[in-house]
Amino acid sequence: MSFEIPEDRRYLETHEWAHHEDGTVRVGITDFAQDELGDVVFVELPEVGDEVTADEAFGVIESIKAVSDLYAPISGTVTGRNEELFDRPELVNEDPFGDGWMLGLDPDDPDDLDDLMDPDEYGDQIE
Repeated sequence: MSFEIPEDRRYLETHEWAHHEDGTVRVGITDFAQDELGDVVFVELPEVGDEVTADEAFGVIESIKAVSDLYAPISGTVTGRNEELFDRPELVNEDPFGDGWMLGLDPDDPDDLDDLMDPDEYGDQIE
């Protein structure tokens, strides 16, 4: 099976993605991750203004198969969260790189993104 891996993002081994755009880093989970989880039924996210730390859990995602922690790709301050996921968690399954995004972050150091896996490295990991 082939999974979507957008070229404009960086990836964590735990299957989160980060996309830097206009000073904000948007965070979500990958196509592979949502497929492994199955139907997502609940998402728990931090509040706007909360601090998140790279490689530490920032929230929880629950599916019909499992409950998993969500890990921050970089450290920063939460500037937004996808409120729509609270009513429609299935957006994570339907569009993990678009409407299923989770957080917006103001990064402590945008260069930290360089430490994450590029699309080729992530692709190799999930093969």
